Amino acid sequence: MTNIEKIKLSPNATIKQALKTISKGAIKIAIVVDKKNKLLGTLTDGDIRRGFLKGLNINSSIKSIIFKKPTVVRNNYSKEKLLKIALSKKIYQIPIVEKNGKFKGIHILDELIEPKNKSNKVVIMAGGRGMRLRPLTKNIPKPMLKVGNKPILQIIIEKFKKSGYKNFIICVNYKSKIIKDFFGDGSKFGVKIEYIDEKKRMGTAGALSLFKLKPKKPFFVINGDLLTNLDFEKLIDFHHEHNSKATMCISEYNIKSPYGEVKLDVENIITIAEKPVHKFFVNAGVYVLDPSCIDLVPKKFYDMTSLFKKIIINKNKVVSFPIGEYWLDIGRFNDYKKANLEYNLKLI
Repeated sequence: MTNIEKIKLSPNATIKQALKTISKGAIKIAIVVDKKNKLLGTLTDGDIRRGFLKGLNINSSIKSIIFKKPTVVRNNYSKEKLLKIALSKKIYQIPIVEKNGKFKGIHILDELIEPKNKSNKVVIMAGGRGMRLRPLTKNIPKPMLKVGNKPILQIIIEKFKKSGYKNFIICVNYKSKIIKDFFGDGSKFGVKIEYIDEKKRMGTAGALSLFKLKPKKPFFVINGDLLTNLDFEKLIDFHHEHNSKATMCISEYNIKSPYGEVKLDVENIITIAEKPVHKFFVNAGVYVLDPSCIDLVPKKFYDMTSLFKKIIINKNKVVSFPIGEYWLDIGRFNDYKKANLEYNLKLI
């Protein structure tokens, strides 16, 4: 990820200063912002050269050569949408701005097409028995059920690989041989895979206590039975920006009441709502954890919710990351049918 402080430039800068900023940033562009970090425009080597042709020199102000109407995007754009914009407009850098116009970051075309390999590990919890999906899971672990023509686990791995994350640890228990035989060391999928064997059921966090070597960087943990188009790079950037010890992804869940609901003040009716929809956030089963969190996990059955509670009790910072992209937990037959339908519709 580009250090955005290195590419920022004051509108009062000279061409000489602009050239230094462009060189230091190493992405062939400078972002011109005011004192409140509001985006004013961009400046490239091409803009400077055109300025020289108009008679400007190295000590001239950049004000007359700032490109004031660059293409910009919001932080929630999907990678596919960003690529479409970049390729259609033939641009190699796209500034990210907030609704108030403040500069937030920058997308680089090369990184969108071929993301840089990132060393953060991805831990996939794939040891569950999938009892709610019996008889489908009688002879196969749930993460190996096929959605479209691929096992759920393969889709998860490919999603992370597409974002540049290629180091996986898969925690296995139920029918683990099927998973190991299919994926091996990961080389045929272009990734590296290690395994943690749970000798008994360890819950959604207990297997973290079995790590041979503690990761050096924050790492992902994801349940092996869910599908999402989440931007994993944005998630880990969010974790860093908030200096968080643990970050939990959350998804909005709606339940429509089958009845009209009556609100009372003792016996007096205040309001009546006809079959209202209740909205709340649920744990989405995707996390980023600081390596120190591993020390808090006992070597027994232990769920992620218990780990987060312990981190909070220890007065460490815990934040939530709302998922606006596609997300589906495959826990029941209807979820599995929905996953296959939406995969065929290319929503996943």
